[in-house]
Amino acid sequence: MKLKIKHWLSLVLIGVIFWLGLLSLRPATSLAEETEVLHVINRLSFGPRPGDIEMVKSQGIDAYIQAQLAPDSIPELPQLTQELSKWEALQLTPVELFTKYGPLEKKNGQEPSLEAQKKQQQEMTRIRQEAVNARLWRAIASGRQLQEVMVDFWFNHFNVALFKGPQTQLWMGNYEEQIRKHSLGNFRELLGATAHHPSMLFYLDNWRNTAPDSPGAKGQFQGLNENYARELMELHTLGVDGGYTQEDVIELARILTGWGIAPRGGKGDGKSGFYFDEQRHDFGDKVFLGTTIQASGMAEVEQALDILAAHPHTAHFISYKLAQYFVADEPPASLVDALAQSFQDTNGDIRAVMETLFTSQEFSDPQYYNNKFKTPYQYVISVMRVSDTKQPKLARLNGILIQMGMPTYGCITPDGYKNTQAAWLNPDAMLRRLSFGTAIANGSWDKRQPLDPAQLSKTLGNKFSGETKQVIETSPPNLQAGLLLGTKEMMYR
Repeated sequence: MKLKIKHWLSLVLIGVIFWLGLLSLRPATSLAEETEVLHVINRLSFGPRPGDIEMVKSQGIDAYIQAQLAPDSIPELPQLTQELSKWEALQLTPVELFTKYGPLEKKNGQEPSLEAQKKQQQEMTRIRQEAVNARLWRAIASGRQLQEVMVDFWFNHFNVALFKGPQTQLWMGNYEEQIRKHSLGNFRELLGATAHHPSMLFYLDNWRNTAPDSPGAKGQFQGLNENYARELMELHTLGVDGGYTQEDVIELARILTGWGIAPRGGKGDGKSGFYFDEQRHDFGDKVFLGTTIQASGMAEVEQALDILAAHPHTAHFISYKLAQYFVADEPPASLVDALAQSFQDTNGDIRAVMETLFTSQEFSDPQYYNNKFKTPYQYVISVMRVSDTKQPKLARLNGILIQMGMPTYGCITPDGYKNTQAAWLNPDAMLRRLSFGTAIANGSWDKRQPLDPAQLSKTLGNKFSGETKQVIETSPPNLQAGLLLGTKEMMYR
């Protein structure tokens, strides 16, 4: 009983420190070197690990940014690559995964045995957990932090929900790998990678999209399905105010007919799981966003994706979202315009757009320092990093994220998880964060030594408000680390 009382008292104290931090906010007039270093680390990574501030100061901010923009130049930790190599979910193609672990088929007219079904479900659960583990482990341990941050951004942009069906569960790791591959590349190539991936086509139902009068219109393939066509414009490219009409949605759905998933046992390339079925395609001419697209099968979709990727509304929509994620919930219009111009000038070169962002005056403006409230995912990962956790309990971490309302790959709606303060700052969410942070700080969460508050404060740059410092310094030593993990400086980035 005494332990529970102490635990709740510490949570209350941490909460007081957090709200004091909010109330004592003052617009900064300049960023000292170390403060600017911490700002860059917090935006280009999931937060500092011990020694990161010193490393970036030694390397130089510009050199650090350039290195993060070129992730292949950064060697990965052997421990990380060794762990990733063990997980089958990351090694097999979508076709191999579905062939090996997909839903069981009847044999000689007989349903699979209960034992076989149970084993298949266990294997699917393992594959699903491997994908989740890989996502969390990379975010915590990878030296290519900006790449992992971009994966967080782009996965939400091109969201696919884990529990849509067995297909998305099996293919999630491969889908994320495609996003990671293009996360700092060319937007058109990233758009194409998601458009071809069976996870997206299954999640947004385009695998059923069929021209009503086509030879393949039978069974479950009997008509137009507009889901993917609509989200491709509203969420992935043009934005809800992107100037398209319902007629454009219909025309794009016609263009996308037959664009789907290889049936089990053949067709397609035997690896990716993508297959274009000419028997279900609408071979009439279409007029999409004012451009006539002549009937040509698969090439119609590629032409439509070219149009969408090059559209000025796409440049602005993507730029707004990037500025919102990396700078402020309500990003300055000047920055959005500059990013959109860079996007168009470079034909959607994501790396160039990000370099424009990181070297902009707005990015370094003191008013935007420490003003982005972390999502549950960002907070949990940042706690793992700042506490220098070497062997994170990944399944338990995802359980914490489930409790916080942000399970990995768990956003059901296609718009993905929000990254704004309004979506995540509420009393219940704060209590869960404070409880998690306290458990990490005192060592009870993973049965290790309590965190050293002096080391923790150093890792965070010793950048705390006067009120926060006073409360921490006058608190018992065994509570100080927990208090630090509940400060505004930890909740914001």
